[in-house]
Amino acid sequence: MARAFRLVQPPPASCEEHPGVAHRIRADRDTVEEDLLKLVLTIVELLRQLIERQALRRVDAGDLTDEQEEELGATLLALHDSLSDLCAEHGYALEDLNLDLGPLGPLLPRGE
Repeated sequence: MARAFRLVQPPPASCEEHPGVAHRIRADRDTVEEDLLKLVLTIVELLRQLIERQALRRVDAGDLTDEQEEELGATLLALHDSLSDLCAEHGYALEDLNLDLGPLGPLLPRGE
């Protein structure tokens, strides 16, 4: 057992020694409601983009009638407009909803 503990590396002394290490999340009780709102809006935007991509695949595959395409397009546009309005109401832009996932890059594709 003692040999196993000698093989285990000790944790780094601080995050400054390793710049790629993520810092701990610091929850601030004054901004928790706004942070939660931003997270929810980000998830809704991610889902909207995923649904939009799936809709485009179905359109390209010819799975939808012209009426279904029109209804789907109008629904996605209304969702985008509603989300933009909610963001503006709380002082955000859609671009503000993109989370930086560190080495994985941004959560949402750029230019969407």
